[in-house]
Formats: sequence, C-alpha cells, structure tokens
Amino acid sequence: MNVISIQSQVAFGHVGNSAAVFPMQMHGIDVVAVPTTLLSNRPGYPTLRGRVLEAELVADLLRGIEERGAADHAQMILSGYLGSADNAKVVADFVARAKEKNPALLYCCDPVLGDRDRGLFVHADIPSLVRDLLCPLADIIAPNHFEFEWLCGTKAATIDQLLKAARAFMARGTVVVTSAELSDTPADEIEALAIERTGAFRVRTPKLAISPNGTGDLFAALLVAARLRGADTSGALSHAASAIFAVLERTAASGTEEMRIVDSAEALVKPPRKFEARRAD
Repeated sequence: MNVISIQSQVAFGHVGNSAAVFPMQMHGIDVVAVPTTLLSNRPGYPTLRGRVLEAELVADLLRGIEERGAADHAQMILSGYLGSADNAKVVADFVARAKEKNPALLYCCDPVLGDRDRGLFVHADIPSLVRDLLCPLADIIAPNHFEFEWLCGTKAATIDQLLKAARAFMARGTVVVTSAELSDTPADEIEALAIERTGAFRVRTPKLAISPNGTGDLFAALLVAARLRGADTSGALSHAASAIFAVLERTAASGTEEMRIVDSAEALVKPPRKFEARRAD
C-alpha cells in the first residue's frame, strides 16, 4: 500500500505530514511525503522559522517522485496545508496527471482552510482554488464543519441541511465532515460524518477539554489508512474517530500542547475504545 502525502512539514510538533506520516506507516503503508512548507513549528508559538516552499520547488519534487514511479504505484494521494495559491495549482496539476496515468488512484483532499474559532487562516486566494481546482478532482474530501460550510456556501446546522449540502457539493465520492456540532449533537460530544450518494454515517465521541493543532491532519491520515486496509466508509469513519480519540485522551492526560502521537502508537492501529458509526439518513 502506497500513499503520496502532500502537506506541511514541521521540525517540532505534530501537524501536516509531521502528524500524518507515522500513523499511516503504523498501518503498514509506505508514505511518499512531499512538503509544501518547511517550518520549525506550527504558528502559535512565540517564534516561527522556515518558510512556505516555492511552487517551483514543490513542482520539482513532485516531478521527481513521478520519475521514480510513485504515482504509478500509489493507491491514494492525500493533500493538506498548501501554503500558497501557486502550490494549490501545482498540486491540482499533479493530481490530474497522476489520475490520468493511474485511473485506479484515489485522491483525498483535506482542505485545511480554517476553523470556527479563527475563521479562515490561509491566504485569501487559497480557499477558492481548493474549492474550484482540488475538490472536483477528489474522491474523498475531509473538511471540518467550518470548512465544509465555507466550501458549500451555506450553513449546515442540522443533519438534513448537512446531508443536502454535501450531496449538492460533491456528486460522487465521499464527504467526511469532522468536528461537527449539529443541532442534535449532545453538548458533551463531538461528531464526524461521512456522506455519499447512497448513504451517510455519523460517529460521536466525548468532547475533551483540549483542542491541539493537527487533529484534522491526523484524522485524514487515519481515514485514508483504514480505507486502504479494506474498511468500508462506516468502518473507516469509526476507526479514525476511535483512534484520534485515543490520541487526544492521552494528550489530555499528559497536559502537553502537542498531540502524543508516538506515545499512542499501538492505539493508532487498535484503539482501546471503539466508537461505532451509525446510519445518518
């Protein structure tokens, strides 16, 4: 099993590829990790070193892995934080080329545009490119609730509104909405939903008193890993939610700002507590 993962990379902490690669490797997946940024740490610390990589460099790296046959042998491309509008265009071109050469190749787009606490936190020209260039290529998109509403251009406060918006936005494939809080979501829980044309599923986990960065990156990686290991949509949703809950529970117990991903290595594959996905329609 092979995944090409195109997203940010940090030297310290766990966001982007620094949150996604190890969990996928723990599932027996060979990951070709292509950075869109090289940063000392995520934003939010008192200092930040490094930079968003130039589009020419990202394009060169992608050409290089193509020359090694990575696109021919991969089962999935996963993209996350892009850093610049030019990088969004480079990634869209790469995904289109790769899917043309390898029609069985799947693409999971994690938009990484913002969240309900901060709003949009990327450059103003990136969101529309993600919506218009990357999402139409995707077999799976994995926005959080805020990003989902932005991409669809409508509020989705109820399960019916969310299902309708998801199916209007994406005619094929799967929309996975994370960090969802709907009108019928209990106050002490958070949920994730997977919507397809022929069915929809939702899974709830207890809400913890922490909100570390990189949880969306980790969730997308766990979802991809489960799908590649043969899980159906409801099974992949259940596994991703269960495994990330185990990581967050350990993180809360440790009192650290960064997720305890390595400490949770076994739980990434076999979560101690399983949360079952149920039908949502």
